[in-house]
Amino acid sequence: MDSTRRAGGTRRDFLYLTAGAMGAVGVSSALWVLPNSMNPAADTLALASTEVDISKIQVGQAITAVWRGAPLFIRHRTPEEIAKERAVDWQSLRDPQKDEDSAVKAEWLIVKGVCTHLGCIPLGTKAGQPRGEYGGWICPCHGSQYDLSGRIRSGPAPKNLLVPPYTFVTDTLIRVG
Repeated sequence: MDSTRRAGGTRRDFLYLTAGAMGAVGVSSALWVLPNSMNPAADTLALASTEVDISKIQVGQAITAVWRGAPLFIRHRTPEEIAKERAVDWQSLRDPQKDEDSAVKAEWLIVKGVCTHLGCIPLGTKAGQPRGEYGGWICPCHGSQYDLSGRIRSGPAPKNLLVPPYTFVTDTLIRVG
């Protein structure tokens, strides 16, 4: 009888099964490790929510806060700015969105300050003067312009600025995230 023959198979069959099992273990661990490595880091998760005191922001002013490691634009809009943004024919915009959908309270606009084109940081008002022809934010890299509702109005950006989940804890304190 052949010495390579064992009960039920050959040494080659054993090697195939062993190699296949090791390959399966390698593939399954890669399928877990790769997606898991794309999860946010612990320090980013710690910033998953932030509270911002908005009591000192005057009407017509804006501040930049940090949320999840990214800028957060908070603007206290004037009644004129609100009326101007609500008068826009929102259905004709590239990414149609009503002004009412951008702000829980009309006078407060809260958006993530990251351009939706390539992730640049748009510039807001300079010394109280609005930027661009829409009075909101301009991306300095490629010229995308956003209005005071965070909607894309011109340039290569495909989407509006992200409105993060937020709530008013009190009249002067918001929780984002």
